[in-house]
Amino acid sequence: MSNYLFRLAPTPSGFLHKGNAFNFLLNWLYAKQLDAKILLRIDDLDAARSRPEYLEDIFATLDWLGLDWDWGPQDVADFQQHWSQNLRLPDYDKQLEYLK
Repeated sequence: MSNYLFRLAPTPSGFLHKGNAFNFLLNWLYAKQLDAKILLRIDDLDAARSRPEYLEDIFATLDWLGLDWDWGPQDVADFQQHWSQNLRLPDYDKQLEYLK
């Protein structure tokens, strides 16, 4: 087992495009070659541009590409309940206060 961790990090601020798909595919292939773990990390902190349909598109695109990952949300509901960056805002605020 490799010590490498690769990350797929789309944002739900627009529909994914060919460049996203190409980047995801290259990272996925390289991670598999190295027997590395893959994290799906969706950063949804841009509330002004995030849309539910963009979030759904992330999972639909990864499914269409046939890509899997080891850590991270498995679907929209899992993301919203357990993985959304917005769920961590109180922790981020606490750490910022600590640093002050």
